[in-house]
Amino acid sequence: MRASPLLSLTVLTALLAGPAASAQTALPSFEGQVIYQVMPDRFFDGDAANNAGVDRGNLRAWHGGDLPGLTQKLPYITDLGATAVWLTPVYRQQAGNSFDTSAYHGYWPEDFRDVDPHFGTLAQFDAFVKAAQAANVRVVLDQVVNHYGYGATAVTAQRDWFTPQAQCDASQNKDVDCPLSGLPDLNQGNPQVRELLLGNADFWRARGVSAFRYDAIRHVPQAFLKDLLARDRAAGTWTLGEWYDADTGTVAEWQKAGFDSLFLFSLQKAMKASLMSGQSLTQVRGVLERQDELPRPGEVTLFLDNHDIPRFAQGSLFADEGQLNTRYGLRALMTLKGVPVLYQGIEIAQRGGPDPDNRQDMRFEAQWTPGEKAVHAAARSAIAARKASPALSLGAQTLLPMPPAVQDDLLLLLREQGGQRVLAAWSGARQRRTYSLPLNKLGLSSGGQDLTKSLFADQNAGLSVKGGYLHVSIDGRDAAAFPLK
Repeated sequence: MRASPLLSLTVLTALLAGPAASAQTALPSFEGQVIYQVMPDRFFDGDAANNAGVDRGNLRAWHGGDLPGLTQKLPYITDLGATAVWLTPVYRQQAGNSFDTSAYHGYWPEDFRDVDPHFGTLAQFDAFVKAAQAANVRVVLDQVVNHYGYGATAVTAQRDWFTPQAQCDASQNKDVDCPLSGLPDLNQGNPQVRELLLGNADFWRARGVSAFRYDAIRHVPQAFLKDLLARDRAAGTWTLGEWYDADTGTVAEWQKAGFDSLFLFSLQKAMKASLMSGQSLTQVRGVLERQDELPRPGEVTLFLDNHDIPRFAQGSLFADEGQLNTRYGLRALMTLKGVPVLYQGIEIAQRGGPDPDNRQDMRFEAQWTPGEKAVHAAARSAIAARKASPALSLGAQTLLPMPPAVQDDLLLLLREQGGQRVLAAWSGARQRRTYSLPLNKLGLSSGGQDLTKSLFADQNAGLSVKGGYLHVSIDGRDAAAFPLK
């Protein structure tokens, strides 16, 4: 497929010129969405006929998950409450293994415009997209723009498409001009490469993809990314960039440059330390205090784990404690402004260390333990409450000041939208506590309020307002959301 004419950087600048331009241009938005991340090979096997080379006993081999399986399991995803599905790449992959590992993950492309036979066919991809659209689920597709697979045909057939070693050796920007993990590094300055990569976005967009997650953007020239993003924005395609270890400053920089969203790694690290490891909530507060730096805080992507880092639940030595703290983390995540992403299995506190242990097969209801069922119920309830509340899903976010005596164990957030106010409370204490705080010290004004339950179902938490004091009673290691008058 031929790419449409390139939009100039001037167009991108106009789109990003400020409030006046933003008011005239409807920017792609995922605010209010909940994304479920799937690694198709490790999700569900719906077609045994494409299982060549499958070895489920080897975490570095193909496991048989495919697009028919994902289509069959769409009701599971929608029942959880997700409104979008992000697929890791489904491209045709290099045929052989590298480093005793197959290309099951999708990041070693051979052909960017075809589906790997292990995942199915282009027709089965189209069927999945059609089913997703019928279920009102948006499709987010992973896009690789930095490299080909180690053993891809193009590496020898199109040598001039790749950055030469001499350029890497002489470069002052090794991240961009040198291979990532030795992968054949594409030279986006080559017109043929640009045409290929820009056309790839057009190809998948034409098949109904709503958004792209761009892999490893730290390693791609900024000038090329800006042109790519300008085209995406003009087409109404939402864009999510992966800059590993990005903090608020990095997210803000790239939102200004044209990405709708980046993953906020600094918040994930703080939440894992505070919620899973029991450290002070001041680490989370430190990240949230920088929210005003973000041009579009409602679009920033929030997550607890993904396929590149150890599982959130792995932060605890014991499975039951990992389940308790994952429930805490999921409820907390659903109180924050931004776009939450749930990596398959986190809704049951699935465990796993570094790659490939964090890529174990998804397990479904018949295989769950009672503890896993309880985590899933909490996740489902928290997502439902978020979606039902304009304040939680779309509202402004205000971080309330905490007295020094409780700041390590308590975090309060006010979410407001259309006259609705919701107070989110996170308690890092080990035991149940009732916190009584003067309203004037919190910057809140409110009349009296009788005991009010959390919006999250089956939760032992309550809030009341009396005599100028806010009273919050909540279990230790938990997060709640209360409607506030």
